[in-house]
Amino acid sequence: MRAFERFLKYAAYPTMSDETTGTTPSTAKQLVLAGVLRDELVELGLADAVVDGFGYVYATLEANCEGEHNAIGLIAHMDTSSEASDENIRTQIVEYRGGDILLSEEKGIYMRVADYPYLERFVGQSLITSDGTTLIGADDKAGIAEIMTALEIIIKENIPHGKISVAFTPDEEIGEGADHFSLDTLGADYAYTVDGGFLGELEYENFNAASAVVTVHGVSIHPGSAKDKMKNAARIASEFDSLLPEGEIPERTEGYEGFHHLLSIEGGCELARLAYIIRDHDMTAFLEKKAEFERVAALINERYGEGTLELVLRDSYFNMREIIEKNMFTVDRAKAAMAKLGIAPIVTPIRGGTDGARLSFMGLPCPNLSTGGANFHSRFEFVSVEAMDRMSELLVQIVKDVASEPRVEVKV
Repeated sequence: MRAFERFLKYAAYPTMSDETTGTTPSTAKQLVLAGVLRDELVELGLADAVVDGFGYVYATLEANCEGEHNAIGLIAHMDTSSEASDENIRTQIVEYRGGDILLSEEKGIYMRVADYPYLERFVGQSLITSDGTTLIGADDKAGIAEIMTALEIIIKENIPHGKISVAFTPDEEIGEGADHFSLDTLGADYAYTVDGGFLGELEYENFNAASAVVTVHGVSIHPGSAKDKMKNAARIASEFDSLLPEGEIPERTEGYEGFHHLLSIEGGCELARLAYIIRDHDMTAFLEKKAEFERVAALINERYGEGTLELVLRDSYFNMREIIEKNMFTVDRAKAAMAKLGIAPIVTPIRGGTDGARLSFMGLPCPNLSTGGANFHSRFEFVSVEAMDRMSELLVQIVKDVASEPRVEVKV
């Protein structure tokens, strides 16, 4: 079975995570796909496949060759973003010949080159899209499908390989994919997450990340007698946001530039709440951004009275580069495998994060590989059928190369 065929099957399962539930997995529907994946792994021959009590899927393909080689991990996540619907996904395959893509004739929804100029690099390829009303879940079910297909190829062709450890995680999209990850169960020396974009992307730098929750306590009173008495929480919340650096937002940054991003704002006169994420590749700049939030919070409390505004900052993950640079052989091996297949490496910083960031700091160096998709977290998400085939080939090549090289000690 080709990778895209598996992906189309997985895409039909809704698996959106939810940061408000406080459970792991955060949504029960992730467990449905987890069970499907476990059963498929068993059918492939990975008899120890299991779904643990937190919804993580683990499996092992034991080595079939002699010698001391690194045990390699292949990891992808099952959940999808809450930024677009995961219900009633209607996938379609578009033979792309260039120009805008009509996603839904009924609703008049197009994916336009003016909005996504990189569509031109996919001319001549078959693209899987939705009808423009939902995401398709290529982030990261494409990665799962590519790993599964690579395993099938390795087993059917009896390709020499060292130990291959597989894990599919829940709740990556809400930053909790590594919360209950068991390195002992995985049993790998190092790993790759398959969770990137364009074919060839190879990433080992990511944002340092934090969340910020701002709660504003107001005083409500009839507007007819409000003078010198009312304290409008919603207005103060808007004032807080206006005092943050206006250029440091996603819409105005790129590359290594960090940002703060207002995820939501809600409330009224009595109570208001803002939720942010804070991101920067550079640790010093990251700390400065968090300090700016604290400075503005103190200024608001000075203006309106102590206790008016409460700020809760929480670190999420850090830049994996610190760990990967000690273990650059993980990157070099991926580059070498790409070269053998004629895939041009695109080494780029992640303007986001993966499970691999936290796993790297837990002792499992974990660079990120591409899936062949784009426009993640969006109704305009797509993935290339041909790129998915190439990614499965790449994973097989990496595994073959590991089996031909001596074991390298990991430094953490």
